[in-house]
Amino acid sequence: MATRRGGQQHIPRPQSYRPGRQPPWAALAPEQRRFTLAEVRERLADMPPAVEKGPHVAGSQAAAVLVPLYEADGETGVVLIKRPETMTSHRGEIAFPGGKFEAGIDTDLRAAALREAHEEVGLAPDDVEVVARLDGIGTVASRFTITPFVGFLAGLPVLTPNPREVVRILEVRLSELLDPDAYREERWDTQTADFGVHFYELEDETVWGATARILTSFLAHLVAGR
Repeated sequence: MATRRGGQQHIPRPQSYRPGRQPPWAALAPEQRRFTLAEVRERLADMPPAVEKGPHVAGSQAAAVLVPLYEADGETGVVLIKRPETMTSHRGEIAFPGGKFEAGIDTDLRAAALREAHEEVGLAPDDVEVVARLDGIGTVASRFTITPFVGFLAGLPVLTPNPREVVRILEVRLSELLDPDAYREERWDTQTADFGVHFYELEDETVWGATARILTSFLAHLVAGR
């Protein structure tokens, strides 16, 4: 009997949605979906300079997230968090540690990502090697312009969730995200646009929205050429 994938996240799916495209890793063999941290570093070295991909929303706030990567048993994994249902935005969603840029506190967006990761899961900034800045994205509903930073961890430290902002910490192998049974794209039609929405259905949670957009761009670059 197949294991049911996905969680209870609320997805505001329009009635007109339809299946999207296959990912660039759909045909990869299982061994091609596994990456060491050294292989990730090599691929990131070839990444073009980061740009903002939008959507560009008037009055949006600058924010930054950390994509924390670690290696376990020869495979790279990523740390994700689950937001409480009590949050004013992104309730119950799976996300990267991160939050708003605070003028007067953060010297730059990189500092904001590290500060938020420390506040949310207890990850000390000195334990993170920031190796890359990824393309920025905009969110329409919450009006954020999000800049992601990839951070390497020497090992997976003991992380402690801040209960006001995090109800669960997830440690997910990249190979699980690259599993053909985990990923799908849907095409959503609105009054102004037709766009792709990405989903990663884990064993008991669904990653979608801004986090899934960041992951899809990142993973697509990793597998290019494999």
